[in-house]
Amino acid sequence: MKTNSIVNLIMVALLIITAACNQEAKKESETDISTDVINVPSTASGVPVEAGSAPVITFSEEKHDFGSVTQGEKVSYSFIFKNTGGSDIVISSAQGSCGCTVPTYSKQPVKAGQEGKIDVVFDSEGKSGLVEKTITLVTNCNPSTKTLTISASIIVPEK
Repeated sequence: MKTNSIVNLIMVALLIITAACNQEAKKESETDISTDVINVPSTASGVPVEAGSAPVITFSEEKHDFGSVTQGEKVSYSFIFKNTGGSDIVISSAQGSCGCTVPTYSKQPVKAGQEGKIDVVFDSEGKSGLVEKTITLVTNCNPSTKTLTISASIIVPEK
């Protein structure tokens, strides 16, 4: 009877150690970065380009302050950029840091030398004080992400 308890205890201990090792291996594999994430195509067509002819997104302004905004007011701003590279820029996504910040953009490629814009609408409903929000773009440029920032001082009207 005593031997059976010791064997059961050893089996439980081995099971716990095995489960812990599997969790550790799982955590390591979750942090591995796929080469697909790092491999940023240089052109919209996927055709490799010569050095210096990759797309480059250059913004005239990466931060915008709306100043004082009355709570509940919706304000908008257009971030203007220019493709200063040698091939088309493709924006695959633009996402605000919360539902109150909604960006829109053209799905069409922006050719070398041309300008494009990211329109952002900020809804101040339910906000107060100094607020700062971000818009994250994913493009075919290198680096593939670009962060734009908006801020406002939200004034709550007296009742």
